[in-house]
Amino acid sequence: MKPHSTPAAPLEAERPLRESVNRALDNYLTQLDGQTVTNLYELVLNEVEAPLLEAVMRHTQNNQSKASSLLGLNRGTLRKKLKQYDLI
Repeated sequence: MKPHSTPAAPLEAERPLRESVNRALDNYLTQLDGQTVTNLYELVLNEVEAPLLEAVMRHTQNNQSKASSLLGLNRGTLRKKLKQYDLI
């Protein structure tokens, strides 16, 4: 007879991206503890865009044409963003 086990919490990779982002933002805002924040939109974009570009470039083995297609970006725009985050 197998012991009864409780279901494990879903792994981060199994959780929808939107839910992960919501949880991260909830945690961030909770940790502010009343401190004033400005430019949250820009902060979030900068925090998310760089790892997105890194992951896509790894996935495409640094093929900018494939990466731009995958991201739905013009190749020139991709190069600009890669430079912006010192990824090339």
